[in-house]
Amino acid sequence: MSRRPTLAARIGLVTTAVAAVAVLIAGIVSYGLVRRAADAEAQRALARQADVVAEAPEITTGRTFKVPVPARVATLLRRQGIAIAWTNPRGAVQGDRLARQAAAAAPGGFSASRQSFRTGIGGETVLVEIRPLVSGGALFLAQPRSQATGLAGQVLRRTVLALLVGLAVAAVAGVVLARRLARPLQRAAAAAHDLADGRRGVRLSTDGPAEVAEVAESLNRLAGALEYSEGRQREFLLSISHELRTPLTAVKGFAESLADGVTTGADVAPVGATVLAEATRLERLVADLLDLARLGAQDFRIDVTDVDLASLVADAGRVWAARCRAEGVLFATEVPPGPVRVQTDPTRVRQIIDGLAENALRVTPAGRPILLAVRAEGSDAVVEVRDGGPGLTADDLAVAFDRSALYERYRGVRRVGTGVGLALVHGLSTRLHGRATAGHAAEGGACFAVRLPRALHPSPGAANTGE
Repeated sequence: MSRRPTLAARIGLVTTAVAAVAVLIAGIVSYGLVRRAADAEAQRALARQADVVAEAPEITTGRTFKVPVPARVATLLRRQGIAIAWTNPRGAVQGDRLARQAAAAAPGGFSASRQSFRTGIGGETVLVEIRPLVSGGALFLAQPRSQATGLAGQVLRRTVLALLVGLAVAAVAGVVLARRLARPLQRAAAAAHDLADGRRGVRLSTDGPAEVAEVAESLNRLAGALEYSEGRQREFLLSISHELRTPLTAVKGFAESLADGVTTGADVAPVGATVLAEATRLERLVADLLDLARLGAQDFRIDVTDVDLASLVADAGRVWAARCRAEGVLFATEVPPGPVRVQTDPTRVRQIIDGLAENALRVTPAGRPILLAVRAEGSDAVVEVRDGGPGLTADDLAVAFDRSALYERYRGVRRVGTGVGLALVHGLSTRLHGRATAGHAAEGGACFAVRLPRALHPSPGAANTGE
């Protein structure tokens, strides 16, 4: 597996590349600006030199020289790389070759008019200035641009040096910044590995930029959620272990009494009935656990068909009426005279009803009522189980369908189940595209309702319907 470049390396590379591009652009722009400014300044400087020479007292007074420019002036100009030429009143050109070539290239020829221009001579740009003389001739000054703009080269070299220093500083700053940004992310990655290895006490500092702090906060919340979830799972396993141990102990004890011959004769039948009841309890508990575990699986089977909920609730009512009579609990059903047609899975709906009825019967004392009802409300059908038991507080209603929440609150206070029944009801209702709610019943206890859509419209990714 090839090693991927680190975030710090990428940020350092990007910042260096951006700085290099910025330096390149600044260099190009600076070069153009300096060159143009240097050319303009060189032309102005040559123009000033020409004005000074043309207006020198020796020349403007009309004194006669072998040449119109005094030797000392010509020497000073040539030391600066400036070539000199002149014309006499008859138009003859004398002086330095470069200046004579420049004079020949003048727009007006060997004109005595004031001119300032550039021309190309021998593949090089030459700056030219022409000034009329009082003697009737003209003065020509010519200077190669490379000599006139020598200062510009120094400025450009210094500018390039400054830009390179800036590039180096930007690269170093980019690397330092990249490491500072990558360091908390590396700590976050290490914390994630610790979480994956099962260590839940991992916490990160939330200092630094907002995005980095948000990552740290998210990991801290994840660690807390995992710690809480695993704590709940441990509590759930402990409670399930307790619930499994009780019937298993009874089954084992009575089975041993039968195997050892302690129980004989007429006592065998009651012992067998007890073993059967405890085994049935175990079977129901295991089935609930399996269904609860399968709810999140894609292969959880939902067989949708057209169901009359009124008939289904009536059938369930006859079964639960007999069970309630055996416990001394009053039972009634509220079923409309006509059918309540729903597209759903009748087996799962009956599983929901039995779970809610089992929960109600467990907490309802003798002489108090349990009511099973069904009705149509617009596009939904509602199945309710109301009881006359101790009821639920507002805090209880908020967590009624959380696995083992009510079990942990009321264990040892009132009769409780395994802690999975209501969670299973909520999960089944959701898989049937419905919604389970908890509230207060007019009978004085709790009211659990399941609202199901009468016409099923499966959403993408819904469970297998089996059809």
